[in-house]
Amino acid sequence: MALTPDYDSDPERFRLASRVTGKYLIGARSLHDHIASKLLHSGASRVLDIGCGEGALAGALPDPPPFTFVGLDASGVLLRAHPPPRVQADALRLPFRDGAFDAAVAVNMLYHLDDPRGALREARRVLAPGGLLLVTAICRTDSPELAPVWRPEPTPFDAEDAPARVCEVFGEVEVERWDAPLLTLPDPAAVRDYLIARHVPRPQAAEAATQLNTPLPVTKRGSLVLARR
Repeated sequence: MALTPDYDSDPERFRLASRVTGKYLIGARSLHDHIASKLLHSGASRVLDIGCGEGALAGALPDPPPFTFVGLDASGVLLRAHPPPRVQADALRLPFRDGAFDAAVAVNMLYHLDDPRGALREARRVLAPGGLLLVTAICRTDSPELAPVWRPEPTPFDAEDAPARVCEVFGEVEVERWDAPLLTLPDPAAVRDYLIARHVPRPQAAEAATQLNTPLPVTKRGSLVLARR
């Protein structure tokens, strides 16, 4: 299965996901900023961003970054906006030699795959001994304030299962969890865009947005899982 198969046909949905989060984040740095900080303190000299999209993580790093930073995504549409070096490829068949990177990142993308374990095995393969993996996942109970109009379907890689799935491949993991009201959606248009970014069809998202009171605080729940090869 391709890395992000639905975004080539509707890249605006992917852009909305980053735009809404960045625009309405309150009182906290973004997830990409947090991961960028960890990479900058990791001592890595070669980093692979699996499922990089248009480059949200690249944008959180200094320009230029103090290490070789490679973006990889299955979507050629999204990759056009990512700074080089960039590679169009599938997360299940990474086109790199064993041990090519000191760190690998996958931000909220493994849930797109039918076989996240296969992608984790590939990530482990391309990491050097001692290399760092950072992956994130969203909880099934994320955004509970939207429950009256929307609930996410379970995925192959939710935060509830992510540590165990990574542990199956890497053996030992460290987990950082978040559960806090991190966004405020100020008006129905923002609620609509938030829902569209989460795969709600546009007409349903527009209708649902009229049923909720705004401004609407949104509780974000998920996990960052770290492991070493």
